[in-house]
Amino acid sequence: MNKVMSRTVPPRPRHRPPTRRDTRRPGGAPPRTAGRPAATRAQSPRTAPEAAVRQPRPTDLFADRLLAVLSGQRPVHWMLRHTAGRAYDDLARLAERGPLRARGMRPVVQDIGYYVAGEGALEVFARVATGDRLRAMAFRLERGEDLRWRCTAVETGPA
Repeated sequence: MNKVMSRTVPPRPRHRPPTRRDTRRPGGAPPRTAGRPAATRAQSPRTAPEAAVRQPRPTDLFADRLLAVLSGQRPVHWMLRHTAGRAYDDLARLAERGPLRARGMRPVVQDIGYYVAGEGALEVFARVATGDRLRAMAFRLERGEDLRWRCTAVETGPA
């Protein structure tokens, strides 16, 4: 008996709209694109160490993490080691109300911007889309002595 096993890989769900472009990134990094730029596709493929060096931006990471908590997809304690000061208490109070929860549709970060408030401090805003509704989320990131970014303040737009 000959069995042929094939795995069809379903397309990965996209969590962000492809139209999202923001050149205001920490460190002057270029905006994210859905795939590799056309100029680099023609060149030799990236090696494993080269791909491992690229890390996500702290603004994107924290926007996704906070959205997961405020939309009810993750528990609040998931952010415990990523917060400092009163931010965890504020996040717990906000998550209790579920300001970014939506029925049927999963909220996505549509746009991110930031302001460099000082050395090692970023004030970030994010527009969150759920279907045809837009909501605002703002947070502050500070880099600690251990060079890790931590969220020190969280706010959402009016309900």
